[in-house]
Amino acid sequence: MDEATWAALAATLTLLGLAWTWISFRRRGVPGAMRALGFTMLPVAAFLTGTLEMFTEIAGSVTDWASGLVLSPATWTGIGLAGFGVVLIVLSGVLRDRQLGRAAGDAGAAAVTDSPRSSRRRDLPEASSTRAPRQEPVVDDEMAEIEALLKKRGIQ
Repeated sequence: MDEATWAALAATLTLLGLAWTWISFRRRGVPGAMRALGFTMLPVAAFLTGTLEMFTEIAGSVTDWASGLVLSPATWTGIGLAGFGVVLIVLSGVLRDRQLGRAAGDAGAAAVTDSPRSSRRRDLPEASSTRAPRQEPVVDDEMAEIEALLKKRGIQ
């Protein structure tokens, strides 16, 4: 399209916008008219900056892409492969979590206390409360070994 066509399109949209502005002023007052006038100025600004043609080219390109999407078997194959890839990524995360859980359970109490998950829990700050601060119990080394054995067997 040539320059005169773009100017005519911008002028038509502006005239329609001015009618909308007048109707908004009569129905909603000054705030509604100001909003409508702001939208009315956009087609002229788009014409003067050259973006009106760009917007129509983008809309045409999106339309061509969408029509090719609907009718192209190759595109639907690509969409299927993308979906399959997402499923594989999710499943690999689930399997990895299961393996980490199984490895932590098999390694014994010493490995559990040294695992990244337990160290993350130790590093977290305690939740603030209105109650008196909790005092840590005194831990005896022999009792700690016994507790570790009980936890390993699933008794405690």
